[in-house]
Amino acid sequence: MNYTLRKAKKSDMPEVLRLIQLLADYENEPDAVEISVEDLEDKGFGKNKIFHCYVIEVEEKIRGMALFYFRYSTWKGKTVHLEDLIVEKEFRGKGLGKALYQKVIEFGKKHQVKRIEWAVLDWNTSAIEFYEKTGAKVFEDWRIVQFEEKAYLEFLAKKS
Repeated sequence: MNYTLRKAKKSDMPEVLRLIQLLADYENEPDAVEISVEDLEDKGFGKNKIFHCYVIEVEEKIRGMALFYFRYSTWKGKTVHLEDLIVEKEFRGKGLGKALYQKVIEFGKKHQVKRIEWAVLDWNTSAIEFYEKTGAKVFEDWRIVQFEEKAYLEFLAKKS
């Protein structure tokens, strides 16, 4: 399949947000997305840019994306966190996801990071199998911890 993989542009952010929503739907969290196109434009292309993004096009339409950012590990130093990698359902299994994945890995190599990490749902067995085939290690004994805004504000209010 012919495709174009490139760095995202500010004008791509409506399509990136559409893909983020598709991923939320796929992960059974359709109401979880709170960000806007303006948030993506500001945080990806504004003065204090905090993420990088690649998009993949088929016939000049964005069909997938990978959004990632730098983190700092107290054990490893500079790392990359791959927040989301999504390809539209109709275009899966055609090498687009693999191309995006490889591009993020190449970015990590270029920037000499010590680790690239991401989360995967335990029921997403096709993704897990793919990652393991590439040499990535999928941990079964670690748990992801998140503290949503409402919960941490309640915690802080109790401590006052």
